[in-house]
Amino acid sequence: MRDALQGRVSIVTGSSRGVGRACAIALARAGSHVVLAAKSVRPHERLPGTIHSVAEEIKSAAPDVTVLPVACNVRKEEDIQAVVDRTLNEFDRIDVVVNNAGAAWWFPVSETPSKRFDLVMDVNFRAAHILSRAVLPTMMKARFGHIVNMSPPLIRPAMVVDRCAYMVSKFGMTYLSLAIAEEHRKDNIASHALWPVTLIESAATRNLGLGSIEQWRKPEILADATVALCSQDPTRVSGRAWMDEEVLGELEGVTDFSGYACVPGTSPARIPW
Repeated sequence: MRDALQGRVSIVTGSSRGVGRACAIALARAGSHVVLAAKSVRPHERLPGTIHSVAEEIKSAAPDVTVLPVACNVRKEEDIQAVVDRTLNEFDRIDVVVNNAGAAWWFPVSETPSKRFDLVMDVNFRAAHILSRAVLPTMMKARFGHIVNMSPPLIRPAMVVDRCAYMVSKFGMTYLSLAIAEEHRKDNIASHALWPVTLIESAATRNLGLGSIEQWRKPEILADATVALCSQDPTRVSGRAWMDEEVLGELEGVTDFSGYACVPGTSPARIPW
């Protein structure tokens, strides 16, 4: 099924590092042209990677595809629309959207000022809603599309403790996935939520002090799951909140996930939520 992405066009937000970078590279290796939409255009000492450095990685890893880096602050609707417009001008199609850009704030309600609440809502739920809405007319016309939101299953109430604003913004993305799946099933557009079983190595896990490298998996597990989902016929898989192991197990037959451990030979624990 991996040849299903040959010649497709994918937009990945938050693609200058971490999970977004891994997804962009994986989609390109599967044959998709890739639009890198992220805020980082110059290197930062605490946040390595830019849309331009990832573009160079893709050119080396998948020289036959076209990569388009577009600076985008997902808190600005005009920036999101500019990404869509430039993508259509360059490729005249949009087949896949990965709403990966994220802001984290893992603190209790009493320690969440309005500006932090607004940040996670804007970057997580609002941006995903705006970009998804902006690409739907093109996908409807083509009668094809996959939208992947990096967000969790809904039946985990313990997840909101000490991180309520963040998780509500992420649950919003999952509800968005479910809504689009039902509203556009007749248009052959699939929508998915995708979440990791374990903590994933990223700037967020490092900066928030979420354990140590022995407890993390590589972001490539989410990238491989994204490619597996978007390689399916949209009528086959849509409207589900997946865990990464479920995707790779059910769609790819993977049973050994040890290769994704950041430290070989370790067994990162499942997130206890």
